Amino acid sequence: MLGRAQQMMMEQGLDLVAKAPPLPAASPLDPAAAMRAGADFWADTMALWQRFLDPAKAAPFEETPEQARDKRFKAPQWREQPVFDFIRQSYFTLSRHLLKGVETIEGVTPKQREQLRFVTQGFIDAMSPSNFPATNPLVLERTIETKGENLLKGLAHMLKDLGRGQMTQTAEGVFEVGRNIATTPGKVVKRTPLYELIQYSPTTETVFETPLVIFPPWINRFYILDLSPEKSFIRWAVEQGLTVFVVSWKSADASMADVVWDDYVERGQIDAIDTVRELLGVEAVHAIGYCVAGTTLAATLAVLAARGQAGKVRSATFFTAQVDFSEAGDLNVFVDDEQLALIQSLTTEGFLDGRYMAATFNLLRGRDLIWNYVTSNYLLGEDYVPFDLLHWNSDVTNLPAKWHASYLSDLYRDNLLAQAGALSIGGTAVDLSKVMVPAYIQAGREDHIAPARSVWKMTSHFAGPMRFVLAGSGHIAGVVNPPAAGKYQYWTNDEPAATLDEFVAGATETKGSWWPDWIGWIDALDGARVPAKGARIPKHNQELGDAPGSYARAR
Repeated sequence: MLGRAQQMMMEQGLDLVAKAPPLPAASPLDPAAAMRAGADFWADTMALWQRFLDPAKAAPFEETPEQARDKRFKAPQWREQPVFDFIRQSYFTLSRHLLKGVETIEGVTPKQREQLRFVTQGFIDAMSPSNFPATNPLVLERTIETKGENLLKGLAHMLKDLGRGQMTQTAEGVFEVGRNIATTPGKVVKRTPLYELIQYSPTTETVFETPLVIFPPWINRFYILDLSPEKSFIRWAVEQGLTVFVVSWKSADASMADVVWDDYVERGQIDAIDTVRELLGVEAVHAIGYCVAGTTLAATLAVLAARGQAGKVRSATFFTAQVDFSEAGDLNVFVDDEQLALIQSLTTEGFLDGRYMAATFNLLRGRDLIWNYVTSNYLLGEDYVPFDLLHWNSDVTNLPAKWHASYLSDLYRDNLLAQAGALSIGGTAVDLSKVMVPAYIQAGREDHIAPARSVWKMTSHFAGPMRFVLAGSGHIAGVVNPPAAGKYQYWTNDEPAATLDEFVAGATETKGSWWPDWIGWIDALDGARVPAKGARIPKHNQELGDAPGSYARAR
């Protein structure tokens, strides 16, 4: 089948070249380039067949490092059985030429090429032979072994997912918020129509005088920072002596149809900062903003600076956050006028169903977050493995329609936040160059949602002292990396650097988690301590209840 497909592609290509009319003088297309591409494909195909028919005399197949690491083909059958080795090599050969074709297309804008590249890679991932029973040796073996029971079980999995409108990625019923995830002791000390404020109970005799308030993204549940106790950033921060507050955002419903970005700044972040200051009787807080909440925290700091209230925030930490969206990565392929119109059509009740956002993020890593489960759970019929991170990933939140539309158009499409005065909040113009608050900026080296190169741009917009840290791994694992795990690494560079490449060239690598570096930065900035008593111990309110609160449980 693959051989016939290759033959058809080559015949079609030669036929098109023969029938093509003469190109106009001003045409951006290069017929010579097309012929070279066809010749390269022909040569690779002939080499492929020679390896299959006469492997002793053929040159070995040269895999790229990425192909050698490809988990889809790690089973020995893909290399030891000639037919499946041929299928694997054919797939890699076709994939390489499809992607090369995108790079050689002329007359397209950079964004159009980015969109073509993304769609082509998505098509390549979807058409992998590992995704089909007839071309996956493991599925064939399992089907024979179980007399087809694996396919029946996989069909049941698929039908259930179709019924719920969302792909299952982990075992259901294993994790429960407040029982075995999001269990750090604390109390809900405030509830508004937009958020709940949680204060965590101290575990040290003294605490930092300046408290910490964490703003997680409202695109997801806050407990990504409070998974199991050994993974919890919140629990770890409490153990370091910080008085920790966390904002748990409400998943949007019809009552939030008119919520816009101004609300997340004014009624969200500024209100929470003022509440913490009033509860503890302190002048300032340390603040953390994760992802979109970090973007919003940057705007909040600019608003406070413009109003002469910058002193309310002693320091600001940004987890994988962007303020300049000119190189915002793969999410940009979903932002154009047609896509925005489509999204608008899905928000007729005033909010966007969180399952759409979950599907979008899964598409960004389709090989791992979609097709991996098609193979393992639909074709092999395997049981789902319990995994707290994937439980969180599937625990979706809805988004206010007006906020979501303006966020995509104003920031991703038009990049207005990077332009001084182009946006205003509550009548106050936003100018990031006025932000003087000390900032700790963390980026993930392999982040596909907020690329490190995009996060780095923040360093050219703020005017205060900054510490940039590049962490190993991506958008989640690069942040949720407790010291006890001993995983990954991070890079720091105390010398001035104009670009991320310059930073990396002179950076020092440190094994393990960057969390100790962060708490050291906090301590050096503001190390004063006070006894952990009085207002530092959250008071119980029967109406508001204990952490993790009601908004984290609402579905």
